[in-house]
Amino acid sequence: MAAPARAAAAKALDFGRLTVTLRLKQDTVASLSAFRKRHEELVRTVAGLEEQRQTIDFAHYRSVLKNQAVVDQAEAALKAFTPAQYDLAAQLKVIEAYEAKAVERAQQTAAAVNEQLAELRETLENIEKARPIDQLTVDDVVRAKPEIETIVEERVKNGQWDVEEYNAKFGDARVV
Repeated sequence: MAAPARAAAAKALDFGRLTVTLRLKQDTVASLSAFRKRHEELVRTVAGLEEQRQTIDFAHYRSVLKNQAVVDQAEAALKAFTPAQYDLAAQLKVIEAYEAKAVERAQQTAAAVNEQLAELRETLENIEKARPIDQLTVDDVVRAKPEIETIVEERVKNGQWDVEEYNAKFGDARVV
């Protein structure tokens, strides 16, 4: 991906909405936030360094200073300077491992979201196909929850005609 395309994609991405929408785990959100913060700091640092003056006017220093040898030594040291080369393979491996872990977590999150979505679609389909409550019969209720029949038979045998749970929730509707 080209650098301008990457920058445009990064600016277009709303991380606050992303974390809520994907229901990311707390540690994933924390890692993502830390990464974003570090990236933004580095971008600011690089921008500040790019704005700094990068050339040295040795002619100006020769005209100002009496000791020309110091200016010559500084100029020679600058010309001889070569930046240190660092082996970044270890850091790149760490980044690749972090990226692989992030991709794995993202795939797990996506699978969990897809599973929840399938369950919700099934539930919605069941709700849409369900008969209205006023059209249900006692046989339908017993078929759906067979233990109700044994509970009712036990209460009738014991002469328990009231359902305490119902009275506790809806009150006693007797007029007597």
